[in-house]
Amino acid sequence: MSKKASMKNLDFNNIGGWPRNAQIVFCAVIGLVIVGLAWWFFVSDKREELQGLERQETELRQTFETKQGRAANLEPLKQQLVQMEQQLQQMLRQLPSKTEMPDLIVDISQTALATGISNELFQPGAEVPKEFYAEKPIALRMVGTYHQFGAFVSGVASLPRVVIMTMHDISLKPKGKNNKDAVGGITPNSPLELAGTVKTYRYLDEDEMAAQAQTADAAAGGTKGGGKDKKKSDDKKGAD
Repeated sequence: MSKKASMKNLDFNNIGGWPRNAQIVFCAVIGLVIVGLAWWFFVSDKREELQGLERQETELRQTFETKQGRAANLEPLKQQLVQMEQQLQQMLRQLPSKTEMPDLIVDISQTALATGISNELFQPGAEVPKEFYAEKPIALRMVGTYHQFGAFVSGVASLPRVVIMTMHDISLKPKGKNNKDAVGGITPNSPLELAGTVKTYRYLDEDEMAAQAQTADAAAGGTKGGGKDKKKSDDKKGAD
């Protein structure tokens, strides 16, 4: 009771007149309050910031390790790319050139005739340039037996130049199947009609590739210019 009474008797307007023990307790309480407020307003926020920085450090470390691994493999990958480009150029050089293409078309036609195949239609079309090669479509209609077509394919594969032929919309059926002169089914010696389109390929020389790249750049520039002109025209209409 005396202690409670003494606390009630303390004059907060005259702290200097308090007993020494009361002053020490009061200062300790004020110090705890100050430390608690400092922790709440400063240390707590910094703690969250520290956790965020630690997470960022972990992410940056993972990114660094990934990029370091890629950088370590960069030179071998560059060398591999150079080797692949060289191999591609060697493979392309095995294809016929622009000057060899006409003779190659004649050789294909002559190979068909040499095997006994009848060329009812053999019509080369216009070349279609691609990125680094050109394709030559040939519309054809041939009549021959099963073994003759096999000999034809073997003869084309034996030509001096590498000849790649892909078939498109090809139909193979007995000759006269839709007519009254079609007799029986397919036999090794029965006449067959091969009709459709085949495509053969040649490589583009350096001048052709340079001209093709220049044309592509000009087309891209024209597209951008057209877009700018359209924007100017729209702005002018808006101003009017």
